[in-house]
Amino acid sequence: MSLFDKYNQVNARHDRLVAAGRDPFNVCMDRIVSATEAIVDGREVILVGTNNYLGLTFDPDCIESTVEAIRREGTGTTGSRIANGTYASHRALEQEIAAFLGRRSAMVFPTGYQANLGVIAGLAGPKDIILLDSDSHASIYDGCRLSGATLIRFRHNSPADLDKRLERLKDDSSSKLVIVEGIYSMLGDQAPLDEFVDVKRRHPSVELLVDEAHSLGVFGDNGRGIAEAYGVEKDVDYVVGTFSKSLGAVGGFGASDNPEFEQLRFTSRPYMFTASSSPSSVATAMATLSKIKSQPQLRKQLWENARALYKGLSDLGFPICAAASPIIAVKLPSEEAAVFMWNALFSAGVYVNLALPPGTPDGSCLLRCSLSAAHTPAQVQRVCEVFDQAYRAMKVWRDTQSAAE
Repeated sequence: MSLFDKYNQVNARHDRLVAAGRDPFNVCMDRIVSATEAIVDGREVILVGTNNYLGLTFDPDCIESTVEAIRREGTGTTGSRIANGTYASHRALEQEIAAFLGRRSAMVFPTGYQANLGVIAGLAGPKDIILLDSDSHASIYDGCRLSGATLIRFRHNSPADLDKRLERLKDDSSSKLVIVEGIYSMLGDQAPLDEFVDVKRRHPSVELLVDEAHSLGVFGDNGRGIAEAYGVEKDVDYVVGTFSKSLGAVGGFGASDNPEFEQLRFTSRPYMFTASSSPSSVATAMATLSKIKSQPQLRKQLWENARALYKGLSDLGFPICAAASPIIAVKLPSEEAAVFMWNALFSAGVYVNLALPPGTPDGSCLLRCSLSAAHTPAQVQRVCEVFDQAYRAMKVWRDTQSAAE
């Protein structure tokens, strides 16, 4: 027996995907040209699957801030936050995040994944109960497992199901933490956060954590996320987010008004036992956060692009999984159809994300697009045209397959 024998089925499935064309999970961007374009195998490709929502990865001011940080502080910290890895820039970024969110304090982590691990496992322990949306991101599930808390899942985006489960626990004295996301990364659907807050108010001992990874910089008048958009920020106890979406960097954060939140600095293992964020990542996040605050027109352009693609694909008859948002997921009838479509899109110069079970809700096969403020109207139009061409090619392919059978 080999340690890798357990992956035989996974490998066989991967081999079938590769046999159908290019490996969709191992695409190498030979050269990034801009926030929306790359060169792959010598050809230009429009990027519609990067989560670069505000298109800030090539902003000249942000690049200059990043370069200057490397010159000033070096390439890396070579230590954890509780050793030599806390620089003045880390503290400054935490203060900026806290001020932006209107929170008492914030903690910065090297990745968004670690932010969820660190905050969840720092807050909850084996004697506590976590209730989480069933469609939560893998990092949330892993944070729950690391905490050792009792885990209870409620139906996706169902305040009624959460209320029912909390009612069953009304006589349980355990501390209870509810976790939802602002916008879900696969389908692009929003949490009805105002309704979840109503449920929380009916159960006063419950605390609420919202992961704003895909909604920070995108929703709300100031870009603070879904909680701001719904006007319920004061009812959210903990906010977690990432720098790798709208902020165009690498890292993550947790923030709260709870005066005891700072205790996580010496109790949260994912915070304590990993090297701190590099000076360049910190500087990028600081610079892009400033852009979010000073340039609301970026959000406006992002939403114009998102609505244009949504309308274009809807008019072509594609089934889209949620209302218009910067994440537009097109549902395909089968894995084979999704893989064919993905290859056809890529061959025509459009990169999107292919998402397959078990990593998708309800076993859906998806082509996931994410829009950017940097996309031009011509690029959005071209994406729609290529989707139409790819679908027509897929219909011919499916008819050929049926005839052969």
